[in-house]
Amino acid sequence: MRHIWMIIFLAALTACSGADGVATTPTASVSPGRSPGEPTTVAENLAVPWSIAFLPGGDALVTERDTARLVRVSASGQVTEVAKIDGVVPDGEGGLMGLAVKDDQVFVYYTAAEDNRIVRYRFTGDGVSDPRVIVQGIPKGGIHNGGRLAFGPDGHLYASTGEIGDRELAQQRDSLAGKILRMTPDGEPAPGNPFGTLVYSLGHRNVQGLAWDDQGRLYASEFGANSFDELNLIKPGANYGWPEVEGRGDDPDFENPIVTWDTSEASPSGLAYADGSLWMGALRGERLWQIPLAADGSPGEPVAHYSGVYGRLRAVSTAPDGKLWVGTSNKDGRGDVRDGDDRIIAVTP
Repeated sequence: MRHIWMIIFLAALTACSGADGVATTPTASVSPGRSPGEPTTVAENLAVPWSIAFLPGGDALVTERDTARLVRVSASGQVTEVAKIDGVVPDGEGGLMGLAVKDDQVFVYYTAAEDNRIVRYRFTGDGVSDPRVIVQGIPKGGIHNGGRLAFGPDGHLYASTGEIGDRELAQQRDSLAGKILRMTPDGEPAPGNPFGTLVYSLGHRNVQGLAWDDQGRLYASEFGANSFDELNLIKPGANYGWPEVEGRGDDPDFENPIVTWDTSEASPSGLAYADGSLWMGALRGERLWQIPLAADGSPGEPVAHYSGVYGRLRAVSTAPDGKLWVGTSNKDGRGDVRDGDDRIIAVTP
């Protein structure tokens, strides 16, 4: 009898697992469209490019996690150091991470001596000035520091934080760890936040990707533990279950992810939206995942691109011309370094 139940369990597991380690059955019948074009190399010899944010003229600013450098990368591939950010204390998975640009202001998320924090600078074109800490006291750790920054279509700044390996912090509403935060450019809770604080959603393990589709829906890519990495559709005030649930739990108290992956196939980081799909960088999975979306935001079958070709992929951002810029992360101590690493490649979706 035990043997029969094991066969039934394995059959059910196979039935709910898609190709390339996708474990959640997609809910929409939507085509991913044409395959992306052949990538071209934009820049080489970077060191753990963590985040890419574009300037109005088409150049990009890029953070390097471990060197604390903020560099400018032109479309032709010229790399110029803008600044070395004071106060960054790289440690484990911490360092200079998230980056967002709004008008003449640059926002960075970094690990300092005592905490993770968000700092606003004035961007002068060839440097930064007038630093102002707008959020401090975000718990820091050797792992799971979150770190993504992005402005939403509502004009507010969003930040992802990790639970730093202290799982229970993700469920504590008064802690900034294991959350998605939403704020004004001055670091104040944005109007309409569900709890009247910076917290927008909770129950996260380690979100490292934020992206909005063309209907303004927010999605987040999140590291799992041993079983399932997640793509979540974010709702204000919702609880995404960690550490009570990893992957799909069908518990009415928690939101289910819309897609999950085996952790060997993803370890997701950067996330961007372009041409009707979400595009997610995979670190351990060493591939670029494309998740086509239906008109209502539900996901189609994810498709893996460039598996193993470029190694660990972390930063993913949509350029003003519609291309995707994707950064490798092979110098982060967990990858196999290739000639020219770390690099940024451009992909036509």
